[in-house]
Order: sequence, then structure tokens, then C-alpha cells
Amino acid sequence: MATTTMDRRVTKSVERELVIKKEFNAPREEVWRAWTDPEIMKRWWGPKSFTTLISTIDLRVGGKYVYCMRGAGPDGVVKDYWGTGIYKEIVPLEKIVCTDSFADEKGNVVPATHYGMEGDWPLELQITVTFEEQEGKTRLTLRHAGIPAGRMSEMTEAGWNESFDKLAEVL
Repeated sequence: MATTTMDRRVTKSVERELVIKKEFNAPREEVWRAWTDPEIMKRWWGPKSFTTLISTIDLRVGGKYVYCMRGAGPDGVVKDYWGTGIYKEIVPLEKIVCTDSFADEKGNVVPATHYGMEGDWPLELQITVTFEEQEGKTRLTLRHAGIPAGRMSEMTEAGWNESFDKLAEVL
């Protein structure tokens, strides 16, 4: 089983960017594959109480990803949550930049209110993930820009950290 260590995350409320850094006890190639292989991604994507039912990835600039997670939302009701995005930049084994949006079951972008999310969510957020090799381990830095401050930011941070815990187990 892989282990992780966590730096303090930095939240810049003015820029509304969540930054999380994790170290995974796995080579960069394995961590990259976990982000780019839809079957592996389904095993770790989402908070601990969520399961990912669908994951499609067209890994190319301009390509689209779509996923469906099932779990309890802020209201406690179990439902399916769809998300989508477009890849903006891909540097193999080093960096992924993509948009991030809530979606309907057809992969069309919908507002966060579609899922009962509170706060001032933009229709499109941005995720930047970098992968650094360090003595057989991988240092991953996630930047998630556009999340509303307050409770939604805290929930998003918790969700990412739970996802990364699941990723460490998969690796």
C-alpha cells in the first residue's frame, strides 16, 4: 500500500484557488496512469463515500472527459453527480491542465445549482495537476481554481484529500 504525506494546503481567497500537495510512494508513471486511464480513475476518483460509475477520457488537447460519481450530497441524499471538462494542456508525465464543470448525464455543462450546491460557482473551473519524480516517489500538486470560498471550498478540499487517500491505496 502506498503512503502519502501532506503539506499544508494554501487557499487564496481572492483568487479562489485551492492548492493541495501530496507525495505518493509510487513512480510518476503509475501516478500519471491513474489520472489518465479511465478504469484506474474509477477506483479512486471522488470522496471516500462516493463511487465512480463512469469515467471516459479523451486524453488530448481539446479532448473531453466525463465522469459520474454516486454519493450523498450536502443535503444527505444519495444521487449521481456528473462532471466534465476539456483538456487544455498535456505534458506527458508532467502536467495536465483542464476545465472542470458540473454536467448532466449527457455530459452537457450545467450550473452547480443543478446539484443543489450553494455559493457563487462559475460554470467552468480550472484544474492544474503537476507530477514531479523524487527518488522513486511522486510529488503531485493540484490547483483547483474558481471554487467559492467558505463551506464549498472546505468540502472540495476534503473531497480531494479523500480521493487522494483512495489513490494512495490504489497505487
